[in-house]
Amino acid sequence: MSEKVLIIDDEQEFTEALAERMTNRGMTVSTSSSAIEGLQSVEEQSFDVVVLDLQMPEMDGIETLKILKKKRPELQVILLTGHATVEKGIEAMKLGAMDLLEKPADMTTLTEKIKKAQAKKMILVEKKSEARIKEIIETRGW
Repeated sequence: MSEKVLIIDDEQEFTEALAERMTNRGMTVSTSSSAIEGLQSVEEQSFDVVVLDLQMPEMDGIETLKILKKKRPELQVILLTGHATVEKGIEAMKLGAMDLLEKPADMTTLTEKIKKAQAKKMILVEKKSEARIKEIIETRGW
């Protein structure tokens, strides 16, 4: 199954190059050039993984991560940054980020992280479905 990835990054050339490399590795890739545009895409489509820039003009990656996890807790987020700090990395992980990688990310490493993120999302969705089925069975007294 092809990983469905959304890249949210304000650096257009970087985003295009990354999207092309991911597509060449068999992933289905969409891009957004701002956090607002990315959040809208998540409302309209289903993604396995969001690759999110930590530093963007109107809303940073940490704030975007908070909103993404609130709206779609099962969605996996990998943060990318050119200026990683330990504090930001710790904060991102506490908020539910799968990982924080420095730009330019090694494609092999990023691809592995995306595959793991997709698998984690599938497990979370399956557990949620099982819990819902169990709840229905118990409610109906079956």
